[in-house]
Amino acid sequence: MNIRLFKPSLGTEELEAVKDAFERSWVGLGPKVNEFEEKWAEFVGAKLAIGVNSATAALHLALAAFRFPEGKKVLVPSLTFSATASAILYNRLIPVFVDSDPVTLGMDLEDMKRKYTEDVVAVIPVHYAGHPVPMEKLMPWAGEYGLKVVEDCAHTSGALYKGKALGTWGDIGCYSFEEKKLMTTGDGGMMVTNDPELFKDVKAMRWVGIDKDNWKTAQAYVDANHDALHWFYELNVLGYKYNMNDLAASIGLQQLKKLPAMNARRSQIIQQYLDGLKDVESVKPLLPYEPDNYVYQMFGIRAEKRDELMIYLKSKGIATGCHYTPLSIQPLFRQWGFNCPFIEEEANKFITLPLHAELTDDEISYIIGIIRSYKY
Repeated sequence: MNIRLFKPSLGTEELEAVKDAFERSWVGLGPKVNEFEEKWAEFVGAKLAIGVNSATAALHLALAAFRFPEGKKVLVPSLTFSATASAILYNRLIPVFVDSDPVTLGMDLEDMKRKYTEDVVAVIPVHYAGHPVPMEKLMPWAGEYGLKVVEDCAHTSGALYKGKALGTWGDIGCYSFEEKKLMTTGDGGMMVTNDPELFKDVKAMRWVGIDKDNWKTAQAYVDANHDALHWFYELNVLGYKYNMNDLAASIGLQQLKKLPAMNARRSQIIQQYLDGLKDVESVKPLLPYEPDNYVYQMFGIRAEKRDELMIYLKSKGIATGCHYTPLSIQPLFRQWGFNCPFIEEEANKFITLPLHAELTDDEISYIIGIIRSYKY
């Protein structure tokens, strides 16, 4: 056996979609991006979606959209990928790391409340592995203190929480289409909102300061010869090169069609893991998985002999990982860290196991059997 940890599920449909973009000779920011944005907004029930080249870009632009004063603070979980907190630094803001709930590993709301100060302007809940943060509790508290909420949905696409899509509870939701995620565009991301006014400058911010959709509304254009001024544009905001392109969007449109089936398969696999490992006393599920209710990008376990078990699994051809080393102990963030005692210790037990839609039942049974055979 040689079982990959993550693997994108791509087929002939994606190849044909890319071929069509080639034949149209339009592979940059174009109509397919617009189509994908419209389809995604409809899929999650948001009023507006904007495609970008990564979830990292989405998080950066989401915070930038609020134009917070430099030096203000943002509450962020320690247990997340570096991009979540890096986006705070990109905006010259200060991260305030929040410990994890011992059961769900999502943001500990009580620790979040303890670490609030008057300098805090926003909070970034991360739906870790795909398990929802209790947004029905977080949102009223954030509203009470006037905080903006940016949801990091890199680990979930298509999940409903209490009847509402994750990513649409906060002011802005950010999704990832990187190759290991629930669906992929190779690299890519999407940001959504139900307050379109928030995004009035974001299309320009994602494309070097130029809003390609709105440049023809400029007064200098409409008052003059349209044909002669087809080149006209204005720069009103500082922009970045964060746009999605039509190649990625063409793949994304096909992946979106497949997403419900891929999510269903992932849920089946997680249930097989849960059933197969439930009586192994030395390992426990990473979090309280509810595969019938939510969509998970990762499945993992907690094990006291984490390193030894990972080496054993590797010797049997099973790839594993650890998601993540808490940011509050990383050198980059050290000056704001070492303040999340639970997760800084508990993360040493985490093992991420293979999970992707193309895992076979035989492979899952093999993984479960190897874990059960280890001498704990």
